[in-house]
This record gives sequence, C-alpha cells and structure tokens, in this order.
Amino acid sequence: MYRVKLTARAWRELSKIRGRDAERIAGALEGLRENPRPTGARKLRGPLHRLRTGTRRIIYAVFDKDRLVLAGSIARRPKGGE
Repeated sequence: MYRVKLTARAWRELSKIRGRDAERIAGALEGLRENPRPTGARKLRGPLHRLRTGTRRIIYAVFDKDRLVLAGSIARRPKGGE
C-alpha cells in the first residue's frame, strides 16, 4: 500500500472544490493508495502521471521505492480537450 500526500498547492485546490466533484476526487486519491497506476491514468514525464476525475484532473508523482504518491495539482480540465 502506498501513502498519498498532497502538496500545499493541491490542498489549496482541493479545499475549493465542493459537492460531487470533491467526493469523486477523494475517492480517486483513496484509490491511488492501492493502485497508483489505475486504468485511465496517463504517464507524463519521469514519475509524473495524470488521472482524470470528472471535470478535474489530478497530477501526481509515484515513488515506488518510498511507496509514496505525491499529488501536486488538482485542477479543472481545460475546455475544448487537450
């Protein structure tokens, strides 16, 4: 099992989210404890990954040696796709 930590920026962004989106993100973060590379997660660069959760995305890094997932950003997905 991995530990999930949030950076100060991720905490700030998460504190502004309410309702169904907040529940969805909390569930996704909890799921990263068991599986840091779930179906639908996209590898970016180095240890970075992106996970889409509804209208938001979680940018996080996986450190297997330390069994750590570090969420750096929880942001609204850009309009018009990527």
